[in-house]
Amino acid sequence: MVSEKYKSMLAGKSVIRELSEFAAERGKEIDYENVFDYSLGNPSVPVPKEFTQTMMNLLSSKSPAELHGYSPSLGIPSVRKKIAQSLNRRFDMNYTENHIFMTTGAAGAIAHAVRSVTEPGDEVLTFAPFFPEYHPYIDLTGAVLKVVPPNTEDFQINFTLFEEMLSEKVAAVLINSPNNPSGVVYSAVTIQKLADLLHKKEKEYGHEIFIISDEPYREILFEGADPIYVSNYYDNTLSCYSYSKSLSLPGERIGYIAVNPACVDSDLIVSMCGQISRGIGHNCPPSLIQLAVAEVVDLTADMSVYEANMNLLYDKLIELGFTCKKPDGTFYIFPKALEEDANLFCKKALKYDLILVPGDSFGCPGYFRMAYCIDTEKVKRSLPALEKFVMTEYGK
Repeated sequence: MVSEKYKSMLAGKSVIRELSEFAAERGKEIDYENVFDYSLGNPSVPVPKEFTQTMMNLLSSKSPAELHGYSPSLGIPSVRKKIAQSLNRRFDMNYTENHIFMTTGAAGAIAHAVRSVTEPGDEVLTFAPFFPEYHPYIDLTGAVLKVVPPNTEDFQINFTLFEEMLSEKVAAVLINSPNNPSGVVYSAVTIQKLADLLHKKEKEYGHEIFIISDEPYREILFEGADPIYVSNYYDNTLSCYSYSKSLSLPGERIGYIAVNPACVDSDLIVSMCGQISRGIGHNCPPSLIQLAVAEVVDLTADMSVYEANMNLLYDKLIELGFTCKKPDGTFYIFPKALEEDANLFCKKALKYDLILVPGDSFGCPGYFRMAYCIDTEKVKRSLPALEKFVMTEYGK
């Protein structure tokens, strides 16, 4: 008999993926260049040339066993050391290699982080709008994800509702800044207030409450946005990172957990993650890619195109009468739909070959997401289609 649990999940497939597949099929009919596909957050900028050169150097100088053999279960020690040193330089931390665990992207990092600080039945709180895959990431561990409703005024944390939901059952709080889908960066005031509240509740409940900080967009910040490193504010923080966005390497599936050295049991958590890997199969990320990212650990791809795209879309959306918080980073924008039902709004947009993602699955009905990690030329060509859609369907 097949698993009923996973069989039932077939009825709740990712809306983002379904729309991406629709866009691909539509592209076969009219040429994909004429489909304005804002569905999938797939980085579009080239990898840094230094990364490509590093890969060539490694392939020509290292033995096949070093490049293609299994890595140690916690990751290659020299790689972990270089990542720790980079974080220390950039964020004034004091990591060692013993605080770094290599993972298959940020998804693998979250999979390990949640299991390392929760027991079945514990609650994990997150804040809408949130990445929809958090539900399977958390719920399939035996913990329970609960979502704090959004503060749609500025998409900072809704502290009134958060405190109401912050019970003794909560073992961890999962945050994502810069945020997918809103593009908002949590302010220093927000993070400090969160840290102060969690300190208070830890004392009240007599147990730790961890922050799991999902940080794949950490380097994609726009003019005026301040880089906030959560571990500088709260000791019990596990930072989950991916090189998918900063180096444009989503298909290579490489990331890490950085355990704050001041965290409770910080000397044990990385080793615990090695044991967690035995049960979930997220073990031994590719050795070649570990070695390569370690050589370019302080570099990023040229991500200026994302801010250019954001400004084009934001200005047009405001011109057309949308309500929209201007993103501080990422490659997403999250406007309010022009009618209450964002699903119907996005369905109407398909007639104009605009692929938009309704906000319901992000925990924010009435809004929609646009992933603008596409060529700027295509963004420009999409603007007349967006204007025609709005004028025809809503008379604006």
